[in-house]
Amino acid sequence: MTIREQASEAARAARRLATLSTAARNQALLAMADALLREEPVVLAANAADMEAGRAKSLKASLLDRLLLTPERLADMAEGLRQVAALPDPVGAILGGSTLPNGLTVTKIRVPLGVVGIVYEARPNVTADAIGLCLKSGNAVLLKGGSEALHSNTAVAAVLRRAAEEAGIPAGAVQFIASTDHGAVQELIRLRGLVDVVIPRGSARLIQAVVANATVPVIETGVGVCHTFVDASADFDKAERIILNAKTQRPSTCNALETLLVHEAVADTFLPRIVRVLQEHGVTVLGDARVQAVDSAVEAATDEDWATEYGDLRLSVKVVSGLDEALDHIASYGTKHSECILTEDYDHARRFQQAVDAACVYVNASTRFTDGFQFGFGAEIGISTQKLHARGPMALPELTTYKYLLCGDGQVRP
Repeated sequence: MTIREQASEAARAARRLATLSTAARNQALLAMADALLREEPVVLAANAADMEAGRAKSLKASLLDRLLLTPERLADMAEGLRQVAALPDPVGAILGGSTLPNGLTVTKIRVPLGVVGIVYEARPNVTADAIGLCLKSGNAVLLKGGSEALHSNTAVAAVLRRAAEEAGIPAGAVQFIASTDHGAVQELIRLRGLVDVVIPRGSARLIQAVVANATVPVIETGVGVCHTFVDASADFDKAERIILNAKTQRPSTCNALETLLVHEAVADTFLPRIVRVLQEHGVTVLGDARVQAVDSAVEAATDEDWATEYGDLRLSVKVVSGLDEALDHIASYGTKHSECILTEDYDHARRFQQAVDAACVYVNASTRFTDGFQFGFGAEIGISTQKLHARGPMALPELTTYKYLLCGDGQVRP
């Protein structure tokens, strides 16, 4: 089928899916989880082909890590589907209502968005997360993954689609676009009238390309130039633990630390310690003149570095005069994703949380917690960095909209 035909089939399926019971959708998700584990050899073989091709193309280690599937990661994907099945169903939830003076009743309820398009890069786990979340929330899904994960995504989508349809999900509700043509994304994001919303997940270049060219409404996600500010009152032991976790626990993710800001009052004591520890953990440190003076191995940071999401073991470090300069720097270079202050000063903590414009603002905790699973939402469709409709980890409620149900007994407008 053409992409338009796939979208048309998804739209037809979405109308039927919206009326399917919660129990039926949950049963399908559990069947999909079982199928994913049952078909593990098929999925891992497909992933091995992608990994071999990725190494041949000299993909960097962080991208290969995103691409890799293992039995443990497949088990996590299956568990994610089960957890989504166990979550409360947002569809049909009553958000409000009233009876007008003329006796007309008005009820506001949650309903599915309809057909959700997902454009993403080398993350096969996104395929399972997106399908599970969309079906649970009553949406059909149209997936366009990156060419680096084509075999993996095709295999995962085929397994889940087959299991879903065998469990009673309308045929066509799960669609995967296998085309590697660069024009495929452009076609998908312009199917206004068939696709209700597009959600891009991946690099800044991918997201901006979708935002700039789509005629379908877009929910912008993911780019994470995340900062941590070490205030003058910070507990150094706590700060070191948090910074290492935020940078090294999984540097390829969008919630990983990319820029460290250090108050000048503690720079002489804290910088040598944290630079040494970061280097011991394989991190390449880039910094301003004061950070470079700490160690000859520190590279000079440029204006471009302050705005870069590395997704790798690289970290920009800057000394600032205090909270005000830290806030100014974050306002200039942040991407409204996740920001953190390390401080024992309550007033500074409260001011930071109030002043920083981001989806998630932390005090004394790693930015790596910005995640739907960590927040208790189950799997996530992405981290929204915009302000309208959804912000932060997007889970089931964010995949719905609402409508008004009105009931009367012959009322007409005077």
